[in-house]
Amino acid sequence: MNILFVNHYAGSIKYGMQHRPYYLAREWIKMGHDVTIVASSFSHLRHTEVPIFGRITTEFIDGIRYVWLKTPSYSGNGIGRVINMFSFTKSLYFLDERIIGFKPDVIIASSPHPFVIYPARRIQKKYNSKLVFEVRDLWPLTLKELRGTSKWHPFVVLMQHAEDYAYRKADKVVSLLPKAIDYMVSRGMSPEKFVYVPNGIAIEEWQDNSNSIPSDHLDILKKLRKEGNLIVGYVGAHGVANALNYLIEAASILKTEPISFVLVGQGPEKKKLEEDVKSKGLNNVIFLSPVPKSSIPSLLSFMDILYIGLQRKSVFMFGISPNKLMDYMMSGKPIIHAIEAGNDLVEESGCGISVPPENPLAIVEAIRKLSSLPYSYREEIGMKGRKLVIYQYNYKILAEKFLQKISG
Repeated sequence: MNILFVNHYAGSIKYGMQHRPYYLAREWIKMGHDVTIVASSFSHLRHTEVPIFGRITTEFIDGIRYVWLKTPSYSGNGIGRVINMFSFTKSLYFLDERIIGFKPDVIIASSPHPFVIYPARRIQKKYNSKLVFEVRDLWPLTLKELRGTSKWHPFVVLMQHAEDYAYRKADKVVSLLPKAIDYMVSRGMSPEKFVYVPNGIAIEEWQDNSNSIPSDHLDILKKLRKEGNLIVGYVGAHGVANALNYLIEAASILKTEPISFVLVGQGPEKKKLEEDVKSKGLNNVIFLSPVPKSSIPSLLSFMDILYIGLQRKSVFMFGISPNKLMDYMMSGKPIIHAIEAGNDLVEESGCGISVPPENPLAIVEAIRKLSSLPYSYREEIGMKGRKLVIYQYNYKILAEKFLQKISG
């Protein structure tokens, strides 16, 4: 089967996030399929810039054909990012079998934004392919919920039209959100189109823990270990939605106890969080720069408890599928899950404690409860999450499920 995977922000181990298209494509190639990933040359998510030679650059990574479409760079979430989106969408209209490398049997139009559905539909009609719309987040609903953008904002109106069009025209809709079917049906999707395929883990990357973390990170973590501090870790984006300000409040309450909070990552809220920690005079909160994905297993091995949180927003009732949660569970560490969503893998697996979002006192109580447990018992709790991921959420299983479900 020839699979064309269109994802604006698709990355790889070589360049950085987003990794899902890479992991799925790698498994499909092992199964004997041919895969081309089409992505933007510039993405704010990647740690390494893609080298571009002209309007279109083709590259092979682990057997996957990547077609990079040249797009303008940007910073932040302003007009520059919107221009980048439309530039990428426009370039997709010029794709044909000479650029793609084959006549596609399946086209997967992934929705970091939904505008890709229009050129994907054109390609589908040209080659009589099957069209799959993959939904990572519900746009523009997420924009309205998290940023308070009016439903009459021109950009929201355009997004809404694209999303509704996708639900009507796609042969299948693959959702990373398990509870989104009712919403999608309300926007025009036939219920039989719905397929749930979450994010997952590449198991082999966790079988080799030799990838070291940066020396400055290592020095700090070893120092905390030597001092006998319990380490509460967070690894991921520092954005408004991640609700890290409540974790900082919890750290403030626990500032006299032998507990350190280590936040690893980058994002628009990081500077504000650092200033908040400084103004509170907290010595138990440490901010570290992001690390390569290959270093995540080693990094998480230094943590005692892992934290994940989100704002309390109704959009999360459709479910969530955070990459960091899969990494957390695979690490075998107990997790504090401060999220109110339609699904809760921490509660389902028993690999930690779920608490209400935006509640520092609940976070404190969970930390104290886990820290009071013997190490062996915390390890037993954490391993429940690891087992669930290995048997249900590894990309070999998910890749097979994806193709099986869209073929039905």
